[in-house]
Amino acid sequence: MSKQLTGECLCGVVKFSVTDSFKAFYQCHCKQCQQTTGSAFASNIFTDPDNIEWLSGQDSITNYEHPSREFSKSFCNACGSALPFINKNRTSLIVPAGSLNELPDIKPQANIFTSEEASWLRQGLQADNFSGFLE
Repeated sequence: MSKQLTGECLCGVVKFSVTDSFKAFYQCHCKQCQQTTGSAFASNIFTDPDNIEWLSGQDSITNYEHPSREFSKSFCNACGSALPFINKNRTSLIVPAGSLNELPDIKPQANIFTSEEASWLRQGLQADNFSGFLE
């Protein structure tokens, strides 16, 4: 039997639960994911559309659908955190990996849209590492 995982936005207004029965885990490097995350890629986990229970704050979620591309996103109105959403063709619930409080059993399986990879990603991965902020 699959375990239950919880997730929430940064400010804690929106909370949800999902069953750890995911179909895929992709790291998407497309330009839209870079723009919506402000980062090099989005880490998204795919599951069945009905695999979610909203525990609180569902009325604090904004949904965005790109007018001309197969692209959607949901986020908290208060803090802007990415939240689970149903894709445009309604076949999958997409859970931003960073929104989960526990680790899922599934690991990243593929990097997709790598032709659009951020030009600075590879150099950034080679940069020095620190356990906290630099002063």
